[in-house]
Amino acid sequence: MEIGQRIKQLRTQNKLTLEELASRCELSKGFISQVERDLTSPSIATLSDIVEALGINLAQFFKEERNEKLIFTQEDFFVDEKEECTIHWIVPNAQKNDMEPILLELKPDQKSAVITPHNGEEFGYVLSGKVCLVINNKRHVVKKGQTFYIKGLYDHYILNDTKSDAKVLWVCNPPIF
Repeated sequence: MEIGQRIKQLRTQNKLTLEELASRCELSKGFISQVERDLTSPSIATLSDIVEALGINLAQFFKEERNEKLIFTQEDFFVDEKEECTIHWIVPNAQKNDMEPILLELKPDQKSAVITPHNGEEFGYVLSGKVCLVINNKRHVVKKGQTFYIKGLYDHYILNDTKSDAKVLWVCNPPIF
């Protein structure tokens, strides 16, 4: 990590001049300038004063920002062809996120795995075909272009009891698939 570059980034984000930051830290403008250009290194105590003046603490200062991927293509997808259905994991490693989206393909007379009760919510959008959302053995028909939104309080699954293929975009929070 380039300490000086990080300080300068935070200073400019906070719309502070070198003089303003130096004044807040009771340091000289020249010293702050040298630190930002990595010509000198501040002591831990001085660095702590600088980052505090920037509105954060040392732990936040040294926390590396991850460059998270924003866009995913079919090359990123993982396809799991099970006997009962096909699951397209459309966001890789989604279990580390708050939401987990999948694309579920069901051939005629196929069903998803049974999702057991959990503390969370789920959303589904039927992209093609028609499915039955079965919650506690009660069937709810969801057609192409329709959505469902449920809490994960009961056992549930999706069933395709038609003669046509069905596709459902299914999103869970927290990840459960």
